[in-house]
Amino acid sequence: MNEPNVSKNGAITLFTIGFAGKTAQEFFEKLQKAGVKRLIDVRLNNVSQLAGFTKKKDFEYFLRVIAKIEYLHYEDLAPTADILDRFKKKGEMDWAEYERLFNLLLQQRRPEDRHRPEEFDHACMLCSEPTAENCHRRLVAEHLKRHWDNMVIRHL
Repeated sequence: MNEPNVSKNGAITLFTIGFAGKTAQEFFEKLQKAGVKRLIDVRLNNVSQLAGFTKKKDFEYFLRVIAKIEYLHYEDLAPTADILDRFKKKGEMDWAEYERLFNLLLQQRRPEDRHRPEEFDHACMLCSEPTAENCHRRLVAEHLKRHWDNMVIRHL
């Protein structure tokens, strides 16, 4: 999973990563070993004190200086505050309901029409969850893959 990917036959390689539970060294080494060229932040709130080394302004600097990786923040790939709060803070819904609502949101937002596939080639979508299993970054990646069938998804 750590070996570099090279797009072959027009394939688009999209990575995802969560920062929770990783040291800065582990995090940046994973990105570098994978050959990530740009990081796409898909968090709703990227300035929280809980973000640690991934707080927006510091993070942009670290990515550029340490790893020569471009930073982008795509809010249209983040959940709404309502969906996130009901899931995380209030505990009003389980993962299955969150997934259903977030997928409906993606269908409404149509990110496949707002973005170009090339933007995601050797890009890595970032969120806080340590694994992609119960994270919206996986749902975004799968949504895009349904529209861009030449996409390969790799969770770091």
